[in-house]
Amino acid sequence: MAPQGPRDPLEFGGPMGAASLMALLPATMLHLLLVARSGPARLLGPPPYLPGLGELWSPGALLLWLTWLGLQAALYLLPARKVVEGQELKDKSRLQYPINGFQALVLTALLVGLGLLAGLPLGALSDMLLPFAFASTLTTFIFSLLLFLKAQVAPASALAPGGNSGNLIYDFFLGRELNPRISSLDFKYFCELRPGLMGWVLINLAMLVQEAELRGSPSLAMWLVNGFQLLYVGDALWHEEAILTTMDITHDGFGFMLVFGDLAWVPFTYSLQAQFLLHHPQPLGLPMASTICLINGLETIPTATGRQLLVSGWWGMVRHPNYLGDLIMALAWSLPCGTAHLLPYFYLLYFTSLLVHREARDERLCRQKYGLAWQEYCRRVPYRIVPYIY
Repeated sequence: MAPQGPRDPLEFGGPMGAASLMALLPATMLHLLLVARSGPARLLGPPPYLPGLGELWSPGALLLWLTWLGLQAALYLLPARKVVEGQELKDKSRLQYPINGFQALVLTALLVGLGLLAGLPLGALSDMLLPFAFASTLTTFIFSLLLFLKAQVAPASALAPGGNSGNLIYDFFLGRELNPRISSLDFKYFCELRPGLMGWVLINLAMLVQEAELRGSPSLAMWLVNGFQLLYVGDALWHEEAILTTMDITHDGFGFMLVFGDLAWVPFTYSLQAQFLLHHPQPLGLPMASTICLINGLETIPTATGRQLLVSGWWGMVRHPNYLGDLIMALAWSLPCGTAHLLPYFYLLYFTSLLVHREARDERLCRQKYGLAWQEYCRRVPYRIVPYIY
């Protein structure tokens, strides 16, 4: 997901870097959608064609996208199984957050199931990904602008440590206000795990349904990708409370970077394996499928953030074994797509670069916070993510 941690004004290349990323990230997302459905499916080659505005813009797609956001907002506002307090803010107050993300996932699944029984053409979503992605990108720019304007009247105590450099482009990208909300609807907390993650598994399901309609039944590879990623999303929502301790919530402002990452990048790029398998079916035997399941299901324990952490002494071998666990899991998601194409491994490549960047930021913070104690820890545990390599 989106990077976490404190940022100085020069991070991401400053204003020029922020402006470049606001153009590059949507362009990359659209490129991936185009090449996934093309014959060659070349990650590094040019897209098969450049879609015109008529192919990208669809009022119907925008309406359905806004309906999806409205549905998830309505489920967010339903009575929660519990309400918890967040971290202490600058003014010593604590915000309250409903813990009902898993409940929203179950209710969404029930609604989708009823829709399928009533004849909902979910598989048709596979042909509408471009206009949906364009609609989501458009709404993230507009939403980010509204958040930026709202932050202009927010008190100083409500502003994030970063994103207040005085440069309009940079602050728009990083976000100025820490916890923008209207009444009980906290926009950042809502977007962090709800519409994007559930949209991701919904797109995966649409690919599975469409494959069944085209080929008679879903492939084993498609079942594995859907199953692995549904388990991941379900686990994240079951441990929703843990997100309140992450830097995304406690430190980062809510600007274009997180808005686009949560609402557009996650559903349309994290579903890349399922998109690839729909257009490029891959044979997968039971022995290989069993091996992939073993890779994805290595012995784990839950961490304080709700993620999964490899055990058997990993903390004594690397300083960030949870990052290693994420990378192994990303590999398991890609292996059902075979090894003939690089495209399904984009998530693994992207996540590797993300975690290396995040780890470097973590190291800087820990050196500042723990001083000599951190230096001693680094001496005892010299490897950062991958034992004997990095």
